[in-house]
Amino acid sequence: MHRGKGMKFVGDSRVPANRKPNIPKDYSEYPGKTEAFWPNFLLKEWMVGAVFLVGFLCLTIAHPSPLERIADPTDTGYIPMPDWYFLFLYEMLKYSYASGPYNLIGLVIPGIAFVGLLLAPFIDRGPERRPLKRPLATGFMLLAVSAVFYLTWEAAAHHDWKKAAEQGAIRPQVTIDKNSDGYKIFSKQTCITCHGDNLQGGAVAPALTNVPFNAAKIEDIAQHGYQKMPPNQFKGSKADLKKLADFIAGLKSNK
Repeated sequence: MHRGKGMKFVGDSRVPANRKPNIPKDYSEYPGKTEAFWPNFLLKEWMVGAVFLVGFLCLTIAHPSPLERIADPTDTGYIPMPDWYFLFLYEMLKYSYASGPYNLIGLVIPGIAFVGLLLAPFIDRGPERRPLKRPLATGFMLLAVSAVFYLTWEAAAHHDWKKAAEQGAIRPQVTIDKNSDGYKIFSKQTCITCHGDNLQGGAVAPALTNVPFNAAKIEDIAQHGYQKMPPNQFKGSKADLKKLADFIAGLKSNK
C-alpha cells in the first residue's frame, strides 16, 4: 500500500506478531518416530558416551600400555608393531599392491576412505534412513568394516608375539668392561656379528647378559653349539675360551 510520498510498507507473514517462548514441540502424535533434541536426545547421547568412557577407563586400568626397552638403532632385527587400531594398515602395507612402488596407493586409499566417511553427511543427503534403500552407502560401509576386521585379524594372527616380547623386553642394565681380556677375545670372534658389540643380542641370537649358565656350560655351548647356534664357533685356544666363558658368566645385573 502507499502512504505519503512514495513511501512503501511491506508486510512479511513469516514473522509472527506474537513471539512464543522456545518450547519444544509436542511430538505425542508421532510416538517412536521423533523426539525433541533438547533434552531428550542429547541426554541419551551423553549417557551412551559415559558408558563407553567408563568402560574404556576400566580397560586401561586392567590392561595398561606395555612398556619396552629404549630404542636401539643398532638392533636391525627388531620388528616394530603398531597399536591395535592401526593393525589393518600395517597388514595392508605387506601386500604388493600397497607396498614398494605402490606405497603411495596404500596410504592414499585409506585416507580417501576416512575423508569420505567425514563427508558422508554432506554428500548423501537423501531422506531415506533404511540401509536397504541406501545401497551405495551401506555397501561401502560393510566393505570398509569387513576389510578392517579381516586385515586386523591377519596382522595379529601372523605376528610372532613371543619373539616380539623378547625383543622389546626391558633388560636389566649390565656393566660391560670393554677393556677386559674377555671382551677383547669376544670382539675378535664371530660371536660379535650375531650377539652385538654390547652383547645385547639380535634377530638370530639372544643377549649374552644375565645368561642362566655357568662358565663350564658356556664353554660347552661355544664348542658344541646350542639350539640354533652351530658348533665350533669359537676359534682360539682353550685358555682364551675359558677367559671368554668367565667373562660372559660374570655379566650379571646388580638387581
